[in-house]
Amino acid sequence: MLQYDQLPLGSSLIDAELPDLEGRPCRLSDFKEPLLVVVFMCNHCPYVKGSIAEVVQLARKYAGKAAFVGINPNDYTRYPEDSPEGMRAFAQEHGIPFPYLLDESQATAKAYKALRTPEVFVFDAERKLRYRGRVNDQPKNPAGVTDHTLDAVLEALSQGKEPPVVQAEAIGCTIKWKPGNEPTVSVG
Repeated sequence: MLQYDQLPLGSSLIDAELPDLEGRPCRLSDFKEPLLVVVFMCNHCPYVKGSIAEVVQLARKYAGKAAFVGINPNDYTRYPEDSPEGMRAFAQEHGIPFPYLLDESQATAKAYKALRTPEVFVFDAERKLRYRGRVNDQPKNPAGVTDHTLDAVLEALSQGKEPPVVQAEAIGCTIKWKPGNEPTVSVG
């Protein structure tokens, strides 16, 4: 069975400075809200397209309690829809109310050991990783969602409680790595 390394729960925030849609630098450690939600996402993935409305709704629901940031790590030379221009159009189309950053080098995705879009990492006030995984159980079928995983995690953490789940495998497209950037795999 193939196994990929994962960022361990309890890990400290891996800081990064990435450009936003206007090319301005945005640093992950600059967010001051009690929770930080880092979402690896892109524009072309049907799983992102199916779950972006819920992510936007959660960003609004938890405003002031949780900062959201989207990071697009995909190789847009091979997937042009994920280009900076595509990101701007996607953000406008879906009313994304949070920074949407470009990880052109893919170094941030590699540091987080992210594998999919969408894939979520939730950090607490001490910027320790408390949850990693999916947005919900049916990201391609919003009408069929029965488990709003990220919402349940944020609800608990925002009330100072333990999250009901700390890991739920991300459901989505694989990150489109540049040749040579693919994650290491171990056979176990």
